Amino acid sequence: MRDLGAGFGHLLKGQRWVARHGRSYGFGLVPGLITLVLYVGVLIALALWGDDFVGWATPFADDWSSPWLGLFRGFLTAVLFALALLLAVLTFTAVTLLVGQPFYEALSERVDRDVSPDGTAPESDLPLWRELWISGRDSLRILARAAVWGVLLFALGFIPVVGQTVVPVVGFLVTGFFLTEELAAVALQRRGVELRERLALLRSRRMLVWGFGTPLGVSFLVPFVAVFLMPGAVAGATLLARELLGEETRDGDDRDGDDRAGDGPAGDGPAGGDPAGGGSADPSVSSGPAPTR
Repeated sequence: MRDLGAGFGHLLKGQRWVARHGRSYGFGLVPGLITLVLYVGVLIALALWGDDFVGWATPFADDWSSPWLGLFRGFLTAVLFALALLLAVLTFTAVTLLVGQPFYEALSERVDRDVSPDGTAPESDLPLWRELWISGRDSLRILARAAVWGVLLFALGFIPVVGQTVVPVVGFLVTGFFLTEELAAVALQRRGVELRERLALLRSRRMLVWGFGTPLGVSFLVPFVAVFLMPGAVAGATLLARELLGEETRDGDDRDGDDRAGDGPAGDGPAGGDPAGGGSADPSVSSGPAPTR
């Protein structure tokens, strides 16, 4: 149970970190806004022409008498839209992370530097196109696993009582697990941790993962909330990744003049207002004691 609270604590610390680093937060919003516009467009199109699609897909029902034809196709249209919403929730993080790879990599590195005792952050030697390829490939693998769970839980949902009580809870836990994997992958992939190793790490601390990902998954169900929570979620997942790997995290004071120094993808590192010796960090992001000198 302690891990459950620690996971939720990382989620809150990540949100506090971006609140104290306004320019990082602003840059982190861009990918989510782009993805949101795309998703809203698809959902609007589905709402306008979903019934036409269902009619085209069910020609066998054309001769059914009223009201059965309307009820049948209306039910299928509602199911189609509900599945589209579920798919949007499940894929929003993956698509946003793919669109915003450079933004979130820079944000995650900044968090690492702020909380690292030596003020440094692990860096990937891979070119951007290779990182995008690995991220997209791993996201598809995770979505395939999530889809299998989704089909299983959908079938179990028809079981009386259990389907209306236990299954929704399990569904949120599954969503939280895979959501955490997607977010933590930003920091873990930069450290060279492959998908299989990442999943093993997450399974070894399930309560920590659920404490972080489950409330985040629930909040993502609220329209537009995901866009504004994504930067903080990436920051919090970086802190969670450090704990999973047993990396030391230090306390520090929030750096003054952060926004004046430049805090975007091009402003990270020594030239971006983060001294090579490690800038001061937000005290709320630490999970360990300050080292003595």
